[in-house]
Order: sequence, then C-alpha cells, then structure tokens
Amino acid sequence: MEREEALKLVKEQLTEHRYQHTLGVTETAITLARQYGADEQKAELAAIFHDYAKFRSKDEMREIIVVQGFPQDLLEFNAELWHAPVGAYLVEKEAGITDQEVLDAIRYHTSGRIGMTLLEKIIYLADYIEPGRHFPGVVEVREMAKENLDQALIKAVQNTILFLLKKNQTVYPDTFYTYNDLINKLEA
Repeated sequence: MEREEALKLVKEQLTEHRYQHTLGVTETAITLARQYGADEQKAELAAIFHDYAKFRSKDEMREIIVVQGFPQDLLEFNAELWHAPVGAYLVEKEAGITDQEVLDAIRYHTSGRIGMTLLEKIIYLADYIEPGRHFPGVVEVREMAKENLDQALIKAVQNTILFLLKKNQTVYPDTFYTYNDLINKLEA
C-alpha cells in the first residue's frame, strides 16, 4: 500500500492531534529503520497504522478481543492497551494489510513482548519518542535512541512502568516480561 493511500485511510480514523502524532511516529520510525537496518517501508506502514483503532469504542474493542480469542487478560487491564491488538486485527480486515511483521509491530506497540523483533522495537520506540511527545524522560530516551536502540527501549519501558506505578495503575504482564527480556539479553 502506498503512503498516501495509507495516510488517507488512517486520517479518517483519527483526530487531527492524533494524526499529527502519527506523522511524527512515521518519520521517526523511518529514521530509526534507516539507522538500525530495518525495512523502511514496513516501518513506515506499521507507524502509519499503529493507532488505527485508537478511537474505536471500548465496546467494539472488547467484542473483538472476546470474539477473536485474543488474550482475555487484556480485559482486566487499562483499555488503553486494547487499541494495539485490535488495531492489528482491523488493519488486516479493513485495510487489507497482511504482512505479519507489520501487523505484529502494530499489535505490540503498547505492551511489548518477549523476543521483540527489530521492527517491533522501532515502532514501540518511535511511538514513545516522536517529536510531538513532551513528558519527563522523553528527551533522554530520544538521545539514547541515536546510540543504542535496545538501551533506549529499556529506558522507555522502564519509564512507562514507573509512570504507571506512580499513578497506582496496573501494569500489563507483557510489559514486565518485555523489560526482563531486554535486561537479560543486555546482560548476556
């Protein structure tokens, strides 16, 4: 799918603010893909579609999670997580994207997972550090991403976990598993 066609489909699903975020994620993902040797076209496509389901109703997302047999424990955690796996499903069904690498990068961009691929790491990190993001710690992670993708990713996941803990919110287990997996690989 060509960039303009993808952006047109996504723009219909997002607010203007979220669309601008998506453009930032897209450019950041392309830059990271170029730097770290990932497929730039796949990075671009996954970044464009990463928030495709962001504004779907909770009822619609809950139904898709149940009917499609997604991990049911998702329903026990913040609904903010749901748009990633639901988005991957809807991008395949509605936009006709069938590339599993692209779909997985969309699916895991909020939680991460054990054994993340290079493309998954890039989309997770691009979503976190795109230029429109302004929150404590993001500048440090942006700088780290210029030198070491995995260390930047570890810091991003760590910051996310700490943010959720400070707000007394639950942390999805895959996010802890992601952090532990990245730390174990760093130490190996």
